[in-house]
Amino acid sequence: MSLEINRARVLFVAAVVAGAFPLAALAWEPTKTVEFIVPAGTGGGADQMARFIQGMIAKYKLMKEPMVVINKGGGAGAEGFLDVKESKGDPNKLIITLSNLFTTPLATHTPFNWRDLTPVQMEALDEFVLWVNADTPYKTAKEYIDAVKAAGPGKFKMGGTGSKQEDQIITVSIEKQTGAKFTYISYRGGGEVAVQLVGKHIDSTVNNPIEAVAQWRAGKLRPLCVFDSKRMPYKQKITQTMSWYDIPTCKDSGLNVEYLMLRGIFMAGGVTQDQVDYYVGVLNKVRQTPDWKTFMDTGAFNQSVMSGKEYEAWVAREEARHILLMKEAGFLAH
Repeated sequence: MSLEINRARVLFVAAVVAGAFPLAALAWEPTKTVEFIVPAGTGGGADQMARFIQGMIAKYKLMKEPMVVINKGGGAGAEGFLDVKESKGDPNKLIITLSNLFTTPLATHTPFNWRDLTPVQMEALDEFVLWVNADTPYKTAKEYIDAVKAAGPGKFKMGGTGSKQEDQIITVSIEKQTGAKFTYISYRGGGEVAVQLVGKHIDSTVNNPIEAVAQWRAGKLRPLCVFDSKRMPYKQKITQTMSWYDIPTCKDSGLNVEYLMLRGIFMAGGVTQDQVDYYVGVLNKVRQTPDWKTFMDTGAFNQSVMSGKEYEAWVAREEARHILLMKEAGFLAH
């Protein structure tokens, strides 16, 4: 048999094998239901994003196995983080994180650090907006802060999600920057915080856009400024007169405070690169859908995306920043 015929036969067999077992089948994929843990209550920003991602995976059939969203917000998210930490090597579990990835272990001595997890991908950064009830006379952040200062310590109530977490960090930053002094009231999630502001049980919030957009659209709440270095780029009108872009930065309003929050996905520790790559691929497909663009626009997200070493380095820097913020606010556990 000639060398050419032999080579042709080898190539033919290789082609048949490749056809019978496509390369994709050789890579890892889940073999059972994937749990998507939310270390926070229902209705907040993390919960909404997790449920949106789950919905897109189902709608576009991006995974063979189903995904279920499970809220484990006990102990400021410690319940969720410890669940995933204890699931080392389990690739059928994801967790979406917010700033409690850093604040909860720093404030409570929870035996957890983000390095117990495997970074998968940053989906976006979430904005914070200073909100007041639309029935109040305040049209600018300066007018509102001046009123808080004039009233004296503790007369105005700032509502937020959790204690010694991002909403209270921002509140303390405002106080340090301006000399105003709030009574901070903690709630389980951003959805509840927005309802309390509509009901006038509190005077202001620093809710994420997606947590208050429905109440803003309904004319119940008023945004005063956004805690970012630049205006949000979304120019489509949310109310009859205003878009997200029309909200000035807090810095431009004389309130020199900036804060953005991670909306990122992690897996348990001890998983393989193949398993991480699988979920990065699925999440990238979610982000390519037209629905994702609408979700980003509606929630006025800062559309920063990272994975791999870049994402890991960003998380490490953000942890260092939160140690400083928590120390300045007096929130570190002793």
